[in-house]
Amino acid sequence: FFSSLSAEHLQRYFRIIQEGIAVRRHFDLLRWLQGEIQHYLPHEIMLAAWGDARSGFTHYDIVSALPGVRTAYLEPAGLSPLLRELYNRWVELGRMPVASGMRESGMGESCMLRTGSGLQCSFGKALQGMHSSLLHGISDKRGHHDCLYVIFSSSEGFNHSTLSAMEVLLPYLDNALRRVAPLPCHQAPRLCDSPDGEDFGLSERESEIMDWVRMGKTNAEIGSILCISSYTVKNHLHQIFRKLDVYNRMQAVSKIERGASHG
Repeated sequence: FFSSLSAEHLQRYFRIIQEGIAVRRHFDLLRWLQGEIQHYLPHEIMLAAWGDARSGFTHYDIVSALPGVRTAYLEPAGLSPLLRELYNRWVELGRMPVASGMRESGMGESCMLRTGSGLQCSFGKALQGMHSSLLHGISDKRGHHDCLYVIFSSSEGFNHSTLSAMEVLLPYLDNALRRVAPLPCHQAPRLCDSPDGEDFGLSERESEIMDWVRMGKTNAEIGSILCISSYTVKNHLHQIFRKLDVYNRMQAVSKIERGASHG
């Protein structure tokens, strides 16, 4: 594979691999996946699931810059059928990269996307805007665990070079994920999802920013996650403080937590 690449592509692959090796936090993983790797694996959402496939995948993580598409807000009951379908499809097709909605194949709507269409969380809603998906996995013969990786894209479809890139980059993706502590799958309700949250009068974007503030993210980190500038985050926070009648982040988080506990 590498022997057929130009010097420019080789340099880009080398940078991608180096940056992947440097991943240590979930934020690093998000930033890496939003970087040059998009040249080979264009996507808006990555879903990873791992565990014993025979008894069902018990761990999962979502990496996405889309608002609300977060691990903490997934519906475990609705996600299990999707993961089973994905795993069975991967095994049936020889444990090789599998793409739905490929341009060359003329396939219609992805069966992977249809399977997840019943999810009512933000992830399920985001899938409605996706037009193609790419699935691959890694089997741990010693630990007897499998790990599935699925990327979802709003583009019309992947091509065969994307499948090749997935096969080459998957070990580095898997390695990066294993160095990152998994995010909790259940958190306190989001501000915009709670009845009390509506009384604060925050917009969806402001609620999204406060979700990340509650997780301890800085303005720069929130800006990178939401693809806005840290200056814009700061302006949103000023509006949030005004609406909450507080003076700083700590007071804002405290007021929101009190509201959630009384909901």
